[in-house]
Formats: sequence, structure tokens, C-alpha cells
Amino acid sequence: EYFSPWRGEQQMYKLDIGWPKTPELFSGQTFCVAVDSLHGLVYVGQRGDNVPKVLVFSEEGYFLHSWNDTVEMPHGIFVWNTATESSVWITDVGTGKYGHTVKQYSPLGKLMQVLGTPGNAGSSLIPLQFDQPAEIFVEETGEVYVVDGDGGMNNRLLKLSDDYKEIWLTGTNGSGIGQFQIPHSVTVDAFGRVWVADRGNKRIQVFDKVTGEWLGSWSGCFSEDGPYSVRFSADYKYLIVAQLNINRLAILAAPPVGSIGDCVMVHSVQLADETKPHLVDVDMRSGAVYVAEIGAQQVQKYIPI
Repeated sequence: EYFSPWRGEQQMYKLDIGWPKTPELFSGQTFCVAVDSLHGLVYVGQRGDNVPKVLVFSEEGYFLHSWNDTVEMPHGIFVWNTATESSVWITDVGTGKYGHTVKQYSPLGKLMQVLGTPGNAGSSLIPLQFDQPAEIFVEETGEVYVVDGDGGMNNRLLKLSDDYKEIWLTGTNGSGIGQFQIPHSVTVDAFGRVWVADRGNKRIQVFDKVTGEWLGSWSGCFSEDGPYSVRFSADYKYLIVAQLNINRLAILAAPPVGSIGDCVMVHSVQLADETKPHLVDVDMRSGAVYVAEIGAQQVQKYIPI
């Protein structure tokens, strides 16, 4: 088989086969993962009957504790840190009494805040009425970005103030500029731009975080499968994108300030068949990438080489 030295040099990540120490604790479908880089913690959200919905590990892979209350069907999870406090945000797409909400918990699982009306699917007419909210990203300032929805009526990106008032809202169902079909993941870069995995449209769309203005989109890298997850590498040089149906992590060059252009794939990590990577998160201190795989029912850790 022909071996390209260029491909060899591009190897950027390797699997940490020792993480976690007790993989048998993944007893449900692992939908999401969030890293608390400040405290060296990894939170995993899983679904299933009679399984703990949130598992907490150390970054070395040791199981610490789990919690289960008031989480129905976790979809996205995010850890928010300030100098004085940290909390865990979860989007819940369940259809029972806890679902259609975005919830804030203490690190030990105490419910602190609920956005949305539990158990009621919203319409796009009411900002804080969610319909299967897919993911949340919270800036250090406390400003919140939510992509709503994982299939429901709403297809939109919402920015809230630190006291949960609407700052701006963009998006309707469709394939035009600024429209979405299943906005599935959201992240913010260091240059004031919001990146959204527009899964159904097989593209990533980019917006100005202050105004909500559309800045551009990437579709060239997603002809085989749409983007499921968007996260930046710790140095913000790369965008790491999960593609569930082709079991791949695409590593794309992140554009500096200025034109968005179209995407350039620098490298990819091919996962085993049927692992189905759903959402990822990055340790912004070590650069490690954690992948929540709903097919394999596990979370894997990839470390930079």
C-alpha cells in the first residue's frame, strides 16, 4: 500500500486507550461530553432507563460520582467556569415532565436554573420556549448561546444575556442564508464569531456574536455527511467536527479574522465502524478531545501528538 509521508506527518491525535479506567460504567447511550478544564473534570450525559444520566470522571479517567435527578434525555452538555464558580448546563430534549428545557446544575447535580417550560414544546414565536434544544455554549461573561432544535419545530440560534433575556435571535426552518435544518451544535471562537453545525443542511454557518449578523458558511467539507458537533482546538487554530454517519472527526483549518471563505480539511480521525460520534468537547488546557459515541456507547479521549 502506498504510504504518503505527508499523511504521516499530519497525524495530530492518538487514542488514549486507558481512558476511562472503568468503561463498563457507560451503561446507556452516551450522547454528550463536557470538559471542565479548570478543575480537571469530564462530564458525560447518557440516556436510557434506570441509568445515571450524568457521570463525572477525572481527566485521568477515574470515576468520581454520578447524578440523575431532573434530567430526562440529555442532548448537549457544557461546563461554565468563572473565577469564583462553576456550573454544568444541559439541554434536555425529553418529551416528559422535564423536557424541552435548558438547565443549569451545580457540579454535584443540584438544579439551579431552568430555561424553557418543562414538558412543553415551544414555538418559534416565544424566545424562551424551546423545542428539543440541541446544545448550549456559555461565555465567561455569562452570555448564553442556544441552538434550538434537534428536530422540533424551532430551527434557530438564540443569544441571551447573563440574566437570560433575549439579546438576539436568528434563524427559521429552511436552507437559505441564516436558516437552519437541525442546528445541532454551537461554539464561539476567540474573535467574536459564533459557529453553528447546521446538520440537516450539511454546512457550518458563522455569525457575529454581538449583532447576530450572518458572516458566512462552509459546506465544501460536508458532502458525505453533515456536521454534528463544532469545537475549537485549544489554540483556536482548528475546528474539530464530528460526522456521525461516516464515523469521522474532521479537523478543519480555522480562518483568522476576516473572510470565512470555505473549509479546508487539514486532517481527519477515522473512528471504528458504527461508533457514531455525536458531540465532542475539548480540554482547553491540555488540548485533549473527548468524543461521545452513541453507537459504541462510550466516550473516547484523543490526545494531541
